[in-house]
Amino acid sequence: MIWVEYLGVFLYFLSYVNAEWNTKDFMKREHSLIKPYYGSGIEIPFWHFTGSTIVTPNYIRLTSDLQSKVGAIWNSVPVNVRNWELQVHFKVHGKGKDLFGDGFAIWYAKDRMKEGPVFGNNDFFHGLAIILDTYSNHNGPHNHQHPYISAMVNNGTLHYDHDRDGTHTQLAGCEAKFRNLDYDTHIAIRYEKDVLTVSTDIENKAAWKECFQVQGVRLPTGYYLGVSATTGDLSDNHDIMSVRLFELDMPDDPEADEDRSNIVPSATFFEPPRDHVEDPKPSSLSGFKIFILMLIGSIAVVACVVLGIMFYQKHHEKKRKRFY
Repeated sequence: MIWVEYLGVFLYFLSYVNAEWNTKDFMKREHSLIKPYYGSGIEIPFWHFTGSTIVTPNYIRLTSDLQSKVGAIWNSVPVNVRNWELQVHFKVHGKGKDLFGDGFAIWYAKDRMKEGPVFGNNDFFHGLAIILDTYSNHNGPHNHQHPYISAMVNNGTLHYDHDRDGTHTQLAGCEAKFRNLDYDTHIAIRYEKDVLTVSTDIENKAAWKECFQVQGVRLPTGYYLGVSATTGDLSDNHDIMSVRLFELDMPDDPEADEDRSNIVPSATFFEPPRDHVEDPKPSSLSGFKIFILMLIGSIAVVACVVLGIMFYQKHHEKKRKRFY
């Protein structure tokens, strides 16, 4: 009968849909932040804000383009999924054309809401930091330009060295010209089966471009998401438009049931460090003193030239007298 045939086709299609539909691979709303941002005061459900952070309906400004500002947003719910992808829509912009800073960092960390020297968060942290550094401190040789994106995994014992831009503790990094662009800029952080992959969409192509990939990264569950930014003598606007966390279903993962709530963050690979070079000590001479010394030196050189000419003329005159 015809209806039986249609029923069979429908059941086949339904089984196909059920096989393809992944009920876990979806956005986790308790870990996501999407405009418009409405809440009581500066509080939004599941998120807390600190420092100079300003909340508007369309973006969250961690720092304004002013000196010595620190701001952060932190998710209040721990992430208990093992495989995930975090997508952040951001914008870094300011008046500076050649000098600007300092940048911002995206965190998956054990402790939250602790202000410190690492782009607004505390040093010696536990967890993962994805750092978007806009200012080069030029201590020792660099093989890359800024802005620069890097990853750092810390078990609470490592110090982030700003003088070396964190290169002695980074897992990997790449250059990324994401500042002062007229179109949307995005970064994706994917953690899947102990593989960390960071990609960017900063070329207005609506496509992800891999920045780097690192294997052997072990992260615990139960840590918190956050974004922090800082300015010093140099400044920028650091804006967050959205944060989205997606849980990745890994049906073929044999270690899916492993309890990772108490493991220590670790990585099997680090980039080789570069030597620390002491910054040159500033001269104790003022500009006026330097000018006086240069003036005296110039007078001495002119005097030597004049005396040399006079000596040559007198010597030449004596030789002419002896000839006649």
